[in-house]
Amino acid sequence: MCMWPMAAASHAYITSHQTRYGMGEIKDGPCGRAGGGPGEVRYTYGPGETITIEFEEFIDHPGYFRIAFDEDGDDDLVDPADFYDYYTSDAVLLDNIPDKDGGSYVVEVTLPDVECENCTLQLAQIMTDKSPYGDGNDLYYSCVDLRLVEGGESTVTGELNETGESGEAGGQAESSGTGCSCRSAPAPASALALLPLLGLRRRYQR
Repeated sequence: MCMWPMAAASHAYITSHQTRYGMGEIKDGPCGRAGGGPGEVRYTYGPGETITIEFEEFIDHPGYFRIAFDEDGDDDLVDPADFYDYYTSDAVLLDNIPDKDGGSYVVEVTLPDVECENCTLQLAQIMTDKSPYGDGNDLYYSCVDLRLVEGGESTVTGELNETGESGEAGGQAESSGTGCSCRSAPAPASALALLPLLGLRRRYQR
């Protein structure tokens, strides 16, 4: 697992993977930057593989979290229709992950059994203390770019860095198996485990 420093401005943010735009851009849907495209770092897994996503709630708000997936870009990653619009989009993999007053979260996610070259995993934070819903103050986003390939090893390609901002720091990295390398921020081998393959336990109720 590669970890990047926490940003005080962030609310909730994926820490197990380098995200598309970094911690500084998490407010505009569906991935943090209005009109943005894919990032420079892409993680490869097999169709239907179960992965572990870790995220941190740096600034606590009551509400819940959602993880969604789009197999071609990010246009299917739609916002909830209201505060309690659970599992109403086919793109949603996990929903109503309960808030626990800040801190670290670990969730196990089974990816769809499809092959795709330009797929996206999204974490959305839905804050329920920002009424009325839909005024632009209710949601924060971070996305990870994925590639699902039959028979492919778990790898990460692109420029990993210590800031979470794609392409601005660190060195070129490509790893295979279950490890990843952050050259500018060495860590013990136990801390570099990239997404252990675990059975999905859907602990969260709709």
